[in-house]
Amino acid sequence: MVKPFNKIFGLGEKPSSDSETEVEVEVEAYHPDEVIQLPVSDIEPNRYQPRTIFKEEKIKELAQTINTHGMIQPIVVRKMEDEEGKYELIAGERRWRAVQFLGWEKVSAIVREMTNTETASVALIENLQREELTVIEEAKAYAQLLELHSLTQEALAQRLGKNQSTIANKLRLLKLPEEVQEALLNKMITERHARALIKLKDPVKQLEILKDILENELNVKQTEERIAKINDPKEAPPKKKATLKGFSKDIRIAMNTIRQSLSMVSDTGVEVESDEQEMDDYYQITIKIPKQK
Repeated sequence: MVKPFNKIFGLGEKPSSDSETEVEVEVEAYHPDEVIQLPVSDIEPNRYQPRTIFKEEKIKELAQTINTHGMIQPIVVRKMEDEEGKYELIAGERRWRAVQFLGWEKVSAIVREMTNTETASVALIENLQREELTVIEEAKAYAQLLELHSLTQEALAQRLGKNQSTIANKLRLLKLPEEVQEALLNKMITERHARALIKLKDPVKQLEILKDILENELNVKQTEERIAKINDPKEAPPKKKATLKGFSKDIRIAMNTIRQSLSMVSDTGVEVESDEQEMDDYYQITIKIPKQK
């Protein structure tokens, strides 16, 4: 059973709830207030809302359900300190958006007295428990909870009933370039694509591979193969020395003498680089000897 957020995060001794559905129900259980009718226009969205994408078709479906069966569960709000007569959503933004779609002037609501920390925690945990967030939204929610409550990843994992590795893997996604996060947020790439990109340390290369994924519709395996080639490029095959076919015996002797000389210089500890190329009319040797510092 999921514990109420206040018990999990130590936000006050409030009665626990037997509900296993939504955090909204648990919040309402520990501080019962009267359900009142508030003007829809007087309500502002939650500033701590981790969800950035609200699918219009889903809101319309919910609106149809509310229109048919009524508002079964009220939204939860708090009074805004800086704006008289205005309220901020704590929980229930989808329902609030649905009644806006229906054109309702008023909505059933419960007013709570909550701090910024409590408001943020409810909004974050409510959405995390619904498991409808994108991986980027989920990662940002974890990051906010860590900051709000000054927790370690291990402590947060214990309080949410998740593995610490799950928290860590999600948080790593926030280190990716903004363009990659946007692609993940809009489901243009999968979480596995993004995790593969983490293996590239260069943001420029990450964006190059992202472009490759989108343009060529690469699957995860193909993406991993491209990244592996960048991280572990195969050594270029050694250049073959020319066989000097068609050259006179004297030229061969001269070339071998030069090679032996270079070898003797290398034996003294001097790092000599040489490159041999056979042209149409001549044989070219390029020698590089570093300056002594």
